[in-house]
Formats: sequence, C-alpha cells, structure tokens
Amino acid sequence: QVQVMESGGGLVQAGGSLRLSCATSGIGSIFSIYSMGWYRQAPEKQRELVAAITSRGSTNYADSVKGRFTISRDNAKNTVTLQMNSLKPEDTAVYYCKAGVMSSVYWGQGTQVTVSS
Repeated sequence: QVQVMESGGGLVQAGGSLRLSCATSGIGSIFSIYSMGWYRQAPEKQRELVAAITSRGSTNYADSVKGRFTISRDNAKNTVTLQMNSLKPEDTAVYYCKAGVMSSVYWGQGTQVTVSS
C-alpha cells in the first residue's frame, strides 16, 4: 500500500525559511516515474498547486511562490523536498504532498505551515 508522509511544517516569522519533506513508502524503485507535487490549502480556500516536479525533473511553480520556493526530488530515497524561503503570512496553509502516475494518485495527510507577521 502506497503511503505519503509530509514533515517539516511549523511556525516561522515572515521572511524566514522552512523545509518540507515528503517521504513515500510502498512505491519502491518505480518512484522515479511518479510525478510529485506540493499543494496547499488555506482556511476557506481551495487547495492549490504550489510546486510540481515530473519524473524527468521538470518543475513548475505557482506564480505566488516563484523565486522563493524550490522543489526537488531524490529518487534514491523516494523523497521530495520543498525549500521555502522569504516566507510571507499569505503562505500560511496546510501543505500536502501528492504522488501520481497514470491514474493513480496518492495524498499525504498534510503539514501545517504558519507564517507570523
């Protein structure tokens, strides 16, 4: 059974940094063909894409985080990382990791990120 687990959230002041990690289990060596993404959902708002990375390493970012966030993957460890710098109060949300290949999609439980002004 595939599991996706986020970690690294917390409380940080505006301008600070956090590093989110997404670990997967049950995927094994085919992790490398999965597309991975980070999404976030703020209170009373829809879940939105923050950053994504394809199996080939191509990345895309929401306009609101370009230049501040960096997504990367380690296929040897089956993990994905989101480095978040210059955090703003509007980045406050629950951050979710998604793993997907073809019609299979797996979500983690989320990790809270709170940025104080």
